[in-house]
Amino acid sequence: MRVLIVFAHPSEQSYGAALLATANEALVQNGHDVQVIDLYRTNFDPVLSLQDWNDYISDTGRLIEKVSPHVEAMRWAEALVLVYPTWMYGPPAILKGWLERVWLPGVAFDIPDGLKKRARGKLQNIKSFTVITTSGSPWWWLRLIRDPGRSLLARGYRVLFHPHCRMRWLQLHDMNHRSGPDRARFIKRVSRTMAKI
Repeated sequence: MRVLIVFAHPSEQSYGAALLATANEALVQNGHDVQVIDLYRTNFDPVLSLQDWNDYISDTGRLIEKVSPHVEAMRWAEALVLVYPTWMYGPPAILKGWLERVWLPGVAFDIPDGLKKRARGKLQNIKSFTVITTSGSPWWWLRLIRDPGRSLLARGYRVLFHPHCRMRWLQLHDMNHRSGPDRARFIKRVSRTMAKI
């Protein structure tokens, strides 16, 4: 399977980097064709400029051309894996900006043709979607506030993929208070999950 991993963490020595390495290794060992986009190391610009905003509908092709390697990677992939820390109840700004700048009309969705209609997904090639994340909050608190980061991706974005896309959500909660053994167990869970894709 062709797997695209998108990684968002500023530190190459972070636990997030260890999660990326684990996911990548498990996928490669199981014969998958893996491509990694490291948003920080490639200096991805997450900002939608005024000109981009003005051209969003009228000249979408220009915006697609500006991020064409990312668009090609999304169209190439059969599986998508996001690896990032949850900050302020959602993905880091650089990843949110990647979603805004790459998942464009004509790429990720078609703009609805009328009132009260939702966008139609164009990423039918994506049949597997996995999120690997950590968060400082305990699970019960995120459940209480309806887990906005998970809702964004698992509900809002997943509908753009193949109708039978398999979703996997791996999250280590209470990250600031986790012991070494806790982190090691989560690494093993990530490895096992990636090996089953």
